[in-house]
Amino acid sequence: MKQPLVTVMCLCYNHAQFVREAIESVFQQTYQPIELIVMDDGSTDNSVQIIEQSLIGKENVQFIRHDVNKGYTKTLNEAVALSKGEWLIDLAADDVLLPERVAEGIRLTNERKECSIHFSDAEIINQNGQMIGKHSDRFPHTSIPQGDIYRALIHRYFLLSPTLMFRKEVIDKIGGYDEDMAFEDFDFLMRASRQFLFCYSPIPLIRKRLVHGSMSEKQFKRASPQRWSTLHVCKKNARMNRSVSEHRALQARIRYEIRVSLQLLDFKLAFAFTRLYFRLSSPATMLR
Repeated sequence: MKQPLVTVMCLCYNHAQFVREAIESVFQQTYQPIELIVMDDGSTDNSVQIIEQSLIGKENVQFIRHDVNKGYTKTLNEAVALSKGEWLIDLAADDVLLPERVAEGIRLTNERKECSIHFSDAEIINQNGQMIGKHSDRFPHTSIPQGDIYRALIHRYFLLSPTLMFRKEVIDKIGGYDEDMAFEDFDFLMRASRQFLFCYSPIPLIRKRLVHGSMSEKQFKRASPQRWSTLHVCKKNARMNRSVSEHRALQARIRYEIRVSLQLLDFKLAFAFTRLYFRLSSPATMLR
């Protein structure tokens, strides 16, 4: 039986120190066929030269270079438009795919054909590539829901988004990545989980690198654009919710975001989250 094409989209912005390892991890996959699309979003270091060297003699690759930085979500939408695969992986240029990542995703989704999105455990590494733990140290395998995870995902962010592999029809059906967002994963996950089912592999299939100054780190800074994007996602959730239990899960999430905003002395954002919380508490807005 012919195997489906999988497209790996590797987005780079000033990741010269790591991008070669990310690219090599795609070529080391035990699965074929794979298409690699590398997007450099206006790097000012020597990322472009390293990418070009890494792709010499390689087949089924595309390399797109931006002269100026367009931002992650716009660049990701461009990569999606270029992709030919039935399945997609968004690989940050500072992360690493383990050799069985694609093969395991195809294997499990062949067994569970109702699932359009696959995720897994991950090894957490530092800037030097040294392993410092696993994602499952914080979120044990037995606590991870599968199938319809929409309400659970509102309540707590148990899923490590770099581990995702998903059918291209998912991103097509939800209308692409929201380019108004400072980061894409939470918004993508909420819109996707409203319509599609997820399945989980309790084995590490990627190495997630913790890098100083990354978007995930900036999310816990005062006046962070990432945290304002989280507010907008919560507002979208309020419109997508279909039950009182989903509204209550969203209220729990908002209470957490209010606490974090107050700890960061970000009073404007705390007030915005509080307004949303009380709108959800109103009998006029609670779903019945």
